[in-house]
Parts: sequence; structure tokens; C-alpha cells
Amino acid sequence: MAAGELAQTTETEVAHGAPAGTDAAHGAHGHEVRKAEPEDLPLGSVVTNSGRVSAATEFNIDEPAVSPFSAVQLTRLDEALTLVSRHTQLRFSIYLGDLGDDSHAGALALHDQLGPAGADSVLIAADPNRHNVDIVTGSVARVRLADRACKLAVMSMIASFKEGDLLGGLLSGLRMLSDQAGTPHH
Repeated sequence: MAAGELAQTTETEVAHGAPAGTDAAHGAHGHEVRKAEPEDLPLGSVVTNSGRVSAATEFNIDEPAVSPFSAVQLTRLDEALTLVSRHTQLRFSIYLGDLGDDSHAGALALHDQLGPAGADSVLIAADPNRHNVDIVTGSVARVRLADRACKLAVMSMIASFKEGDLLGGLLSGLRMLSDQAGTPHH
């Protein structure tokens, strides 16, 4: 992802075997399913094994769109986000980019952009240039993810980042947060 991009799970799916001449259908969950060809997707987008389209959303268009992840790595990250979101029933997002002089305030501002969906959201925000990582949890997510668990996940991610393993650090942090949050109690 380029500086200023947010990776998150998407609801767009690729229609497999859609009738000829149709451009859209509805998936099992009532979401619009659009037929997409990998070569037609914009930079930073891939079709996952499940047929969904994973895309990085650029927030800062002043910087060139250079992703630190290959298409395979982006797919792995998207699949991890999808799995932890399904397992925990919380919405996980990752932001890589400039968070400003006060990284925590920048991460909070990004989380606030989620609006009402922010209550059950977990945002991992990393500013590679300033070497800062923040985890922001919404009011519902905070009940299941204590500050201590978030701090341990941040420490694990930073250790991997220092070794030059951005993807491994993010995957490790997601795993730790998922394990700590567990499944929802009904």
C-alpha cells in the first residue's frame, strides 16, 4: 500500500458463471455482485481466492501509488482481515501512511471517519516514516480488546517491522488481536 492507504475487507464479489449479458447479480448476502476481470482492476486491487475483490483505498493522492505489497501479499492481508473479522464479528482495518505529528490523534481521526460502524471496529494505524503504530478500538470492540492486549500486539508488530517484515508484523498483530477478542458471546 502506498502512504495514506487503508486496507479493509470489502463487500464486492466477483460473479463466477454469471449468465451471459448480465453485468450484475446479487450474492448470498444480498450484496451486489459485479463481474470483474483481474486485468480491469485498478492498481492495488486483486481478486481473492474466494472471488472477492480486495482493494487498497488511497487517501493521499499527492503521493505516487507505490505499494509495499505484491498482489499475493495483498491477498494474504485481505484474507487475514476477512478471517479475523468473521471470527471476532469485529471490523478490522489497517492504515499505513502519514498520521501527522500526533500519531494517536491522527489514528483517532481516521477511526472517527468510520461513523456509526466505528463502534465495533478495530483500526491498526502505522506511520512508517515516524515509526509509530496505534490501535484504535470502538466502544463495542474495546470491551473485548483490553489496552494490554493492544499494547502486546503493537510490540509484536514493531519487532517484525524492525526486521523489515511489514506483512509478517501485520499478520502477527491481527492474529494476536483476534485470539484476544475471541468470538462474541450471545
